[in-house]
Amino acid sequence: MEKKAYLAGGCFWGLEDLVRKQQGVLDTDVGYTGGTNDNPTYEDHPGHAEALEITYDDSVFDFRHVLDFFFQIHNPTTLNRQGNDVGTSYRSAIFYQNEEEKKIAEEMIEVVNESGRWPDSVATTLEPFTRFWPAEGYHQDYLEKNPGGYTCHTIYFDSYLTE
Repeated sequence: MEKKAYLAGGCFWGLEDLVRKQQGVLDTDVGYTGGTNDNPTYEDHPGHAEALEITYDDSVFDFRHVLDFFFQIHNPTTLNRQGNDVGTSYRSAIFYQNEEEKKIAEEMIEVVNESGRWPDSVATTLEPFTRFWPAEGYHQDYLEKNPGGYTCHTIYFDSYLTE
């Protein structure tokens, strides 16, 4: 079944570049969510996070595995920061669409904290999803268009799941 997830973890270019390559991911779009204005832009997105909309096949890559990979590719313990990117736009956040997603997110945060892989506790926020606004065209697929472009994302760890 096709589903969508909405995540933020620093600059949306790096998230998109790594997530899009996962088996079961059908599509990705970068944009803004969680803020106060309609039709946000890169220059005007108060309260919004740079976010990633992930369309995925739940029978191949379920929400728990989406979050597992999310926690492998960014530092979830830095408040409003990833690498050189600082501010609430770059916060680590999971925008849950229902109580089941919220519960899975809470469980994954607990797993990440208990793993001891990071010296500090997870600062990722859980925020109710409201609306996703796609970013400007030049941001979409940015690192495919600009292979040497900036990213602060890498695969830090293997899976947190032990299944």
